Amino acid sequence: MAHSLKSGTASPLREPGPNQPALESEAVWEARADLAACFRMAARHGLEEGICNHFSALVPGYDDLFIVNPYGCAFRELTASKLLICDFHGNVVAGEGQPEATAFYIHARIHKAIPRARVAFHTHMPYATALSMTEGEPLIFAGQTSLKFYGRTAVDRDYNGLALDEREGDRIAGAIGDADIVFMKHHGVMVLGPTIAEAWDDLYYLERACEVQTLALSTGREVLPVAPAIAEAAYRQMREGDPESARLHLASIRRTLDLEEPAYRS
Repeated sequence: MAHSLKSGTASPLREPGPNQPALESEAVWEARADLAACFRMAARHGLEEGICNHFSALVPGYDDLFIVNPYGCAFRELTASKLLICDFHGNVVAGEGQPEATAFYIHARIHKAIPRARVAFHTHMPYATALSMTEGEPLIFAGQTSLKFYGRTAVDRDYNGLALDEREGDRIAGAIGDADIVFMKHHGVMVLGPTIAEAWDDLYYLERACEVQTLALSTGREVLPVAPAIAEAAYRQMREGDPESARLHLASIRRTLDLEEPAYRS
């Protein structure tokens, strides 16, 4: 199901511009380690699918380079040093290997077209993907956890097969609008965020919300949405503390992995 990017070429390590950190700087390494921690924890929660899903984050201090997982690795195998740094033209400027083709064509085009999307996580995680396959809106906003996403979702209804060229990546980017959470019909989900911590926090709680909704629907009883005014108010209450909560969430993951899977940092 996964396809290697054939057009990309290896490039020498790029020299930083004015006020840009070197690609081997501590800030860049910490971003690599944060992303590696997210891959490892996503694997623990069963959020990935084989070698087909991908997380990316713009390199700190850069608007045209992004960190992404290499083709052929499962999430549980990834470490900070195994991650690639790529430009928007398919060139690998740091790391060994190539990105998976759909990872490049989706993520590069989203990062280029949507500057606020500093981070983009794409998975086929089971409960969210299941709801992307059903009629109607994926989220009912009936459970408290789901209200974290109230007013933040979009649905890309035009599944068009694998994203193997820039046109499909551009189409997906155009379908996102102002959303942070995109249900991709018949496909999976995309979570966009300003930081790695916030993207991880959204990804984790989105799957939890979708799991609980699926369980509620399985009872055969009507699932009752929260009244819109209360849903909006609850969303605003949550959103106010989200950046700090997300930072602490990722920090807790790194402490866990430091004890149990410290290789993620290597």
